[in-house]
Amino acid sequence: MSAPEPGTQTHGLVIPDLSGSVPTSAEARAKRRIAALEDELETMRQERGTKQRKTTYYVAQGRAVRRTVVLYTSLEDLITENDRRYEESVNDSGEDATLEQNRLQRGYLALAQSLPWLHSKLAELDIDDCEDMLKKLKRGADAARGDDTSTLKDLIATWINQDFRPSPLLRSDDKQLRGFVHDICGKLLCPAEWDWNNDCVKAGIRERTADYIVSENSWPLFVYENYEMDSDNMEQGLFMSKILVQAYKAIFTSPSSAREADGDGDGADILENNRRARRSLNGQVKVKTCVASIINMRKVTPRSIAYVVCQVRFALSSVSSWRTVDGDFDYEGFWNHIVDFFEDSPGPVAQRRVAKLLEWWTRKIFGKNHRQDLTPEVVSRMSVTTLAQQRKALEDAAFDSD
Repeated sequence: MSAPEPGTQTHGLVIPDLSGSVPTSAEARAKRRIAALEDELETMRQERGTKQRKTTYYVAQGRAVRRTVVLYTSLEDLITENDRRYEESVNDSGEDATLEQNRLQRGYLALAQSLPWLHSKLAELDIDDCEDMLKKLKRGADAARGDDTSTLKDLIATWINQDFRPSPLLRSDDKQLRGFVHDICGKLLCPAEWDWNNDCVKAGIRERTADYIVSENSWPLFVYENYEMDSDNMEQGLFMSKILVQAYKAIFTSPSSAREADGDGDGADILENNRRARRSLNGQVKVKTCVASIINMRKVTPRSIAYVVCQVRFALSSVSSWRTVDGDFDYEGFWNHIVDFFEDSPGPVAQRRVAKLLEWWTRKIFGKNHRQDLTPEVVSRMSVTTLAQQRKALEDAAFDSD
């Protein structure tokens, strides 16, 4: 059957030539236009929902950055250093890296460990999407740092009042009477090489004389065990104070767990109890997941200790808003000194002492369980695995003999 010629009628419909159009009703056109707009609106809603989910995800993931990776350095600097190192290795033009470059590269490795998906994501996204992602990660990082600062502002006052019974007592809602104007806070903030009980020292610090400059180049007394330093062995007891353990627990496990700071890791398994509580309640009561569980932390790391030390130092000070420099004290330089103590040891003997200190920290925070160390290699050397291998070998030998 041949097609009808243009201009002829088929079932009452006039078929125009190519320059014309088939008549349609206004109602039909309106319905189709509405349907198209609804499809467009739905697409926009889906895109907005996807964008919002990405924003929420990146912001949430970013909350680990300040706590475990870098307190001040930008993520862009870490990425740039990793790119530089890779290019040098490809071109065989590697030169000895500086201390700062090594710190940056270790920061990138810590970032890749905290956010395992990030490295591949940086390769997939275009430059604009990368910048947007990094901004959202930074937003989450700064929000978490602010939350921790607020938490410790209250808790530090409680701990000082309980352990030292100062007069007057510290107020949790006021920082003006902290710092060197307060006798206990001043003692804890005092550089460990000076004697806060010496009136000349106390006056010199408070009056900010040239002989008593408080800077990031001194370890404050609060970082030492029992708040005492042995001038003949300044490493002894460093980063082992009760207030640091309390603050670490308050941030990474829970404020209530900070009450167990005096123990030697024989308390409850915080992470396991948190997991079981959320599972057993089955949504009936909301149980807050601790930070360590969220970021899958099972061991204490050098950079997380540095973060906590800086937070405690700020909480003891009289400064009301977070800043990089407080008088002559540079927090960024202080954070660097702490990280370098752990990560840039002068040799294997010092490295063993650092490893022992980190083991002490992990035991204090997470208890004496070592399930995270049960790697497949370790398990393969244990009796259950060995017996299974022996039984299989006997079975194979019997089969071969038949």
